[in-house]
Amino acid sequence: MTNTAEPEAKALDPEPWRGLPSRVADLIEAEIPATTAEILDSIGREVPEYARPLEGDFGRGVRRGVAQALTQFVAVIRDPDAGRGMGRGVYLELGRGELRQGRTLDSLQAAYRVGARVAWRRFAAAGDRAHLPADSLSLLAESIFAYIDEISADSVDGFAEAQAELEDQGRRRRRELTRLLVAAEPAAPSELAAAARAARWTLPPRLAAIACAEQDLDAVARRLPPESLVAVVDGGGCLLLADPDGPGRLDSLRQLNRGNAVVALGPPTEPGGAGQSWSLARSLLDAVTAGRIEGRGMVQADDHLADLLVFAGGALTARIAERRLGAFDGLTERSRERMQETALAYVRHGGNAVAMAGELHVHPQTARYRIARLRELLGDQLDDPDGRFELELALRAGA
Repeated sequence: MTNTAEPEAKALDPEPWRGLPSRVADLIEAEIPATTAEILDSIGREVPEYARPLEGDFGRGVRRGVAQALTQFVAVIRDPDAGRGMGRGVYLELGRGELRQGRTLDSLQAAYRVGARVAWRRFAAAGDRAHLPADSLSLLAESIFAYIDEISADSVDGFAEAQAELEDQGRRRRRELTRLLVAAEPAAPSELAAAARAARWTLPPRLAAIACAEQDLDAVARRLPPESLVAVVDGGGCLLLADPDGPGRLDSLRQLNRGNAVVALGPPTEPGGAGQSWSLARSLLDAVTAGRIEGRGMVQADDHLADLLVFAGGALTARIAERRLGAFDGLTERSRERMQETALAYVRHGGNAVAMAGELHVHPQTARYRIARLRELLGDQLDDPDGRFELELALRAGA
């Protein structure tokens, strides 16, 4: 019975030129000058993006790439173990150059294919004239295309490296712009404009700062528009949202986090005021985290300005509390809490016993009794506008 099974396919040799006789290198070396000229001419005709005079850095790069490719090819045939040495840098740089020119790698890869076809045609003709055996000609063809694949891969690496560097540079410049915008001392408009140009970011008419915990920064950023600025500032997550008053912008912000994470939104402002928006957003986040302001998900600074004033006062509000509430120190804990509740209701309602009774959930007569007791403890500060103001600050701070 005849065996009709197909022979098993052999794996491709990554360096087929190792099997070429050394005299092949001598044959094709003589063809390098004419082959170089024909490749350059063909690239100009066949690849539209390269259909221009080979001048300047662009022209020198293409000429050097073609000449070195042919010279290296001859060298690896003569001594496969020597490797390509420093030649790889030429093709890395060609890949980088395509990115700098704003192109994809399609044009460069097309140029490589054109070069391979021209080189094969000329080298095959030289091999025929020298009566090179058919198997050597076949191996020469395989070697040419394997070699082109190798230098193409170099250019792909160069393009990818340049792309990564450009992205890293862009991210770094955006981070620098973010920190400049939210700095305590506002930057000059010209400095902001220059930093925005370097970061390729358009300064919007209005923006708002967002503060979140550093560990939540990536999750929050993914839910914001891609043009938003993102950075870690003073150990916390900082984001700048353009056009926060635009249609639907706040709706999406309200859905950023519905769990335990807190996202604090500073007030909208022009770019020069981003530092103040950030300061309020960061204070709000700190206050919510400390339990001084109740909130979860997205909270807005504009909804808690009075509470933020008290929270930010720190030592100052503590001193006011010491002066205005010292009369309560001798009371029991329960009595002190009751008198503080009564005092806060008093300043909120201007001493109106009926309104106070509604807030405190007691009978109006009970409210009047408490007012009398309050006057015994606090005296005439209840009738002094400054005294009532400081008393309210102290009571809010305690609450």
